[in-house]
Amino acid sequence: MEQLSFLVLYALSLPLLLYCSWRIFHSLWWKPKALEKQLRRQGISGNPYRLLYGDMKEEIGAIKEAWSKPINLTHHIVPRAVPFIYQTVQRYGKTSTVWFGTTPRVIVCEPEMMREVLMDKLGQIQKPPVNPLIQLLAMGVSSLEGEEWAKRRRAITPAFHLEKLKGMIPAFLTSCVDMVKRWQGLVAKSNGSCEIDIWPELQNLTGDVISRTAFGSSYQEGKKIFELQKEQAVLVIEAARVPYIPGFRFLPTAKNRRRMNIDKQIKGMLREMIDKKLGMMRSGESIGDDLLGLLLQLSSVNNNEGYGITIEDVIEECKLFYFAGQETTSVWLTWTLVLLANHPMWQRRAREEVIAVCGRNKPDFESTSHLKIVTMILYEVLRLYPPVVSLFRTTIKNTKLGEFVFPAGVDLLLPTILIHHDREFWGEDAEEFNPERFSEGVSKASKVPNAFFPFGWGPRICLGQSFAMIEAKMALATMLQHFSFELSPTYAHAPYTVLTMQPQHGAQIILQQIEETCY
Repeated sequence: MEQLSFLVLYALSLPLLLYCSWRIFHSLWWKPKALEKQLRRQGISGNPYRLLYGDMKEEIGAIKEAWSKPINLTHHIVPRAVPFIYQTVQRYGKTSTVWFGTTPRVIVCEPEMMREVLMDKLGQIQKPPVNPLIQLLAMGVSSLEGEEWAKRRRAITPAFHLEKLKGMIPAFLTSCVDMVKRWQGLVAKSNGSCEIDIWPELQNLTGDVISRTAFGSSYQEGKKIFELQKEQAVLVIEAARVPYIPGFRFLPTAKNRRRMNIDKQIKGMLREMIDKKLGMMRSGESIGDDLLGLLLQLSSVNNNEGYGITIEDVIEECKLFYFAGQETTSVWLTWTLVLLANHPMWQRRAREEVIAVCGRNKPDFESTSHLKIVTMILYEVLRLYPPVVSLFRTTIKNTKLGEFVFPAGVDLLLPTILIHHDREFWGEDAEEFNPERFSEGVSKASKVPNAFFPFGWGPRICLGQSFAMIEAKMALATMLQHFSFELSPTYAHAPYTVLTMQPQHGAQIILQQIEETCY
């Protein structure tokens, strides 16, 4: 009887065992090799697929080697910022494949093909599925697709209209003036000049701006959130560089526990801010017109389209805006000061323009809109040192792009930094700092259209690009009014990518006060 029961159990479990074995074989070997074959037939080469890890081990090795020491003070930074992508393109060509675990990622370096990807007029391309551990950093509108994304995007867009941005100018100025006064105090203690690491200073500045304009608070109130998000970003990168194993995030490893604890703390602090605003709403007080106020109105009252969001959605949007708004602009301004310190002629031209347009008055919306040279410089910094070095998409159907047909399940990697440094699109001086190339605007800066896309392109172009540009111009104008700056002998040029492209060893600048502030 026991033997019969065993045989019955075996007979019943065998099909399940065979099915599970087939699914594992299919996902770990058969499907990747089939995709590899389809890509190779079209002349898209790369390393052969290797079980489970793909190119991850080689990529980690390339990164460790590239980041082991600084480089000369040039703008030939691609081999250090994205070493494995650079090596792959050098070896296999501009349209080639790298393996992210079991998924092929096709590198797309052709601007017109890149534009097709980002426009996605046929609805065949989406953002790639995100590792749940990576989702802990920030989700929000950037993670949505389809109708839900369209509704959320439309709902949030009014917060970034020009009239709203004009109303944020006083908050921008308050943050900038506070930073200038702090720097003046440091310079005064050092007899007219001092060395500071501007990277954390500018993180503080942009964090203060985001806190004031998006949440009606100051940097001190949001400081803990920024610190936690920076730590979470490092943990997220570590999670992204190993193959995803379903259910792994539930294992009580030390790093998993830390990731979950950080997420809990951030959500708790944001919920406190939300509860405070909700209390103001219930008592009939004005909640302001900042991003949080707008989101809470959406969560409480449906708009004309009948669209509302939950408090959890509000928290995710806050996490996204806190991280994206603070991180990208701070690295943009950091590289701007590094480049101007290394190119004193352009620093002088920018300062002369600021003094001519603004005098010794506080920059405002009207005056900063006339800063042509400052704008050219900021664009050129975005070209050479884009905060986000690559964009990613994935095909959900067979998709024709240019002369290629990509099957469903292929990731598309758009290497912003490679395209921004390509001599074919920018000329022989592509790796030189030359803001003059933007003298006639973005559209005429490169030899081909669409070769400049630091904020993305198409329907999903960055919502906060105007916010970031106004903030960057006001901050730079304020700094130029009060200080000259040069690179410190201790500065080590070491761009590296931790979600954004940052200075690995800081950005040490020698500040010298020009004259006493009059405001």
